[in-house]
Amino acid sequence: MAKVAFLGLGVMGAPMAGHLAAAGHEVTVYNRTPAKAEAWVAKNGGRAAPTPAKAAEGAEFVMACVGNDDDLRSVCLGEDGALGAMTEGTIFVDHTTVSAQVTAELEEVARSHGLGFVDAPVSGGQAGAENGQLVVMCGGAQAHYDRAEPVIAAYAKMCSRLGESGAGQLTKMVNQICIAGLVQGLSEGLHFAEKAGLDGRAVVDVIKGGAAGSWQMANRYETMLDDEFEHGFAVDWMRKDLRICLSTAEDTGASLPVTALVDQFYKDVQKMGGGRWDTSSLFKRLRKLDS
Repeated sequence: MAKVAFLGLGVMGAPMAGHLAAAGHEVTVYNRTPAKAEAWVAKNGGRAAPTPAKAAEGAEFVMACVGNDDDLRSVCLGEDGALGAMTEGTIFVDHTTVSAQVTAELEEVARSHGLGFVDAPVSGGQAGAENGQLVVMCGGAQAHYDRAEPVIAAYAKMCSRLGESGAGQLTKMVNQICIAGLVQGLSEGLHFAEKAGLDGRAVVDVIKGGAAGSWQMANRYETMLDDEFEHGFAVDWMRKDLRICLSTAEDTGASLPVTALVDQFYKDVQKMGGGRWDTSSLFKRLRKLDS
């Protein structure tokens, strides 16, 4: 068992840290809202620290799952940042979905301090975090990944190293690109079924076992038809991720016409007041266009 610091106790981070504690690791948590950290300790044990630096002191692994590039820089750098308080040989594991640029920046700082750095964004949403069934996409040195993987296993159903530093974030971008197109396709299919006078549930029951089937179809079609959009990853966060994808595509020369279009559709959802709705709310946008 290891001494682990976990930075960020949102809807993903809190259950992930909880799985670490349940697995027997000695866990210290930090959250910018101290009350959340104290509530987590009351439920899971361990201890809370007032700053990222205090949480990281003496840890063998420091995990982070925060909101965006700026949030990650905040918990890593500066007087109260974790990287400056970590001892040589400690591994920093970043589960935040961030840009390739901030990953490169922080990996360089970590290396200059003699620290390991693994970028390890996750897929599976809140339910995956709560059930310990996340897919974790990692980049970094093989030796650093090999040390971190047994700890990550506490909340992962699959964990894989895709290459050197940054490969995990690039793989997460592929994941989000694929999801964007799938959800729009499912939304259009259900919309078409409704307009054609078909029973959407009956249609999906027939086609979900064939070539059209997907995780999104199996897990979201019923809530979409029921006009329920409180079941997963929020539109605001998806737009953040898609902006990262589109910016990186500009740098690499990749063409992402569908992703760019779906990003604008999510912008429409935000204008409808749906920033906190889950990503399947693309279907609600199509229904609104008919109203």
